[in-house]
Amino acid sequence: MNKEIKIALVEDDENLRFLVAERLESEGYKVLEASNGDDAEDIILKELPEIVLLDWMLPGKQGSEVCTNIREKGFDNLVIMMTAKGQDVDKIEAYNFGVSDYIIKPFNMDVLVAMIDNKIKFALNSEKTESYRFANMEHQPNTHLLIKDSRKIELTILENRILLYFLKNKNKVINREELMMEVWGYNADVNTRTLDMHIVRLRKKIESNPDSPQYLQTVRGIGYKFVYNQ
Repeated sequence: MNKEIKIALVEDDENLRFLVAERLESEGYKVLEASNGDDAEDIILKELPEIVLLDWMLPGKQGSEVCTNIREKGFDNLVIMMTAKGQDVDKIEAYNFGVSDYIIKPFNMDVLVAMIDNKIKFALNSEKTESYRFANMEHQPNTHLLIKDSRKIELTILENRILLYFLKNKNKVINREELMMEVWGYNADVNTRTLDMHIVRLRKKIESNPDSPQYLQTVRGIGYKFVYNQ
């Protein structure tokens, strides 16, 4: 792996920061550390790391504020938010402030490393223009956009993941558990009602008549199916 890949690790818990930094360095990454929002912003804007691992709860400034500030100043690399299990992730995505992804604490180090390796590979190999077309729409997962009749519609992190999974599995019945696993990850503490709520929101963005969906169809007792034939 390229030794020059930099990761900014912003975490006020010293023990956790030490453990994560040590593990990432052993994987060959260069780790820049910060324990508060102000230092984090300085380091990120000066060093332009490929990935920022950003704690949601920070002394002084919240992670969301740090993220908003660096995005406004033009930083467009990956920002992964670290959020504690009890914190409401729905609330996080509602702010739509430019987080690329998130991981829930306590996390397994192997999972974190796999996630980062994957993101780096994806970022190095993929053009920013990955896109999926269906009907009069185009989904651009890298920029969280749905373009419908040349109008841009922003998708939240979760809507983006859900739609991408459906588009990769068109015309296939997907059960709720599989979808929840894909979208929220292995340790997801999510109930099916939360998933259904995101589906309802996504339908409003995709379907011309969300109450009688043409694409994102419900399969009773099982889950969903994204129906689209060219």
